[in-house]
Amino acid sequence: MKSPLLSLPGAVPAEGVDEGVAAHYGDLFREQRALADGTGFVDLSHRGVVTVSGEDRLSWLHLLLTQHVSELPTGEATEALILSAHGHIEHALYLVDDGTTVWAHVEPGTQGALIQYLESMKFFYRVEVADRTADFAVVHLPAGSIAEAPEGVVVRQTPYGRDLFLPRERLEEFAEQAGPAAGILAYEALRVEHHRPRLGFETDHRTIPHELGWIGTAVHLQKGCYRGQETVARVQNLGKPPRRLVFLHLDGSEVHLPPNGTEIRLADDGPDGRKIGFITTSVRHHELGPVALALVKRNVPVDARLVAGDTAAAQEVVVVP
Repeated sequence: MKSPLLSLPGAVPAEGVDEGVAAHYGDLFREQRALADGTGFVDLSHRGVVTVSGEDRLSWLHLLLTQHVSELPTGEATEALILSAHGHIEHALYLVDDGTTVWAHVEPGTQGALIQYLESMKFFYRVEVADRTADFAVVHLPAGSIAEAPEGVVVRQTPYGRDLFLPRERLEEFAEQAGPAAGILAYEALRVEHHRPRLGFETDHRTIPHELGWIGTAVHLQKGCYRGQETVARVQNLGKPPRRLVFLHLDGSEVHLPPNGTEIRLADDGPDGRKIGFITTSVRHHELGPVALALVKRNVPVDARLVAGDTAAAQEVVVVP
């Protein structure tokens, strides 16, 4: 779904999974600084929007999600995962309940599979699941923003800012009032700075929540059964995850950033050393320079010198070994 804000001056379209919104509007670092200072907004209208309404919505979702939502207060934001039977991450949902309906935004293009799964689990529960992507656009206001959300718009307030579920026909009008616009690359740079994992970037087909530090923020350890809970409990009580998320400072002399999937090796092992991890997201940050998130084997020493492709990298611990 192509955003009308791609017609704004300087807009350069994003590619890949973020296609449909702007990568940037001509000045990546200026846009990052604006967001860090609490000004401007980010067009996330390519993300999927799913709603769940009905009397049983919270108790029903509580049975399916990794998060404790049976008593979720109205207006309180949370995030949750849906796991496979083996505990691997399949969906990530960013939620808020407005008193009658649970609103969630999800990764672009994943809403169809999510809704298919939710529909298959309805049984006798009084719930209605709907794809509202065509009607509502997600817009992000950064932490510290004094911009006002339009009256009647559902808002998801987090420590990182506010996510607005804005009617699509009001997107251009909102942009005129809330500017300056910042692209998805600026948003991603701040996400990486804050070590926040993203489905499809920090995850692959075998990722479990412990590897990414999603325990606590998206996974509640004191709730009842849900699909994949056995894996979560076993890792929590009996062991450690096989991999761990790390934050990397990359060699700033390199012209190109190592892309997603770039193999990571121990620098001391040389160019023929074994793979011990891979880059998940790499960005250019306005203060930190080139940085990245990566998954590495749990037993990689925290002080080990790493190489991502041909780029030297120094790690900071995100998930404790």
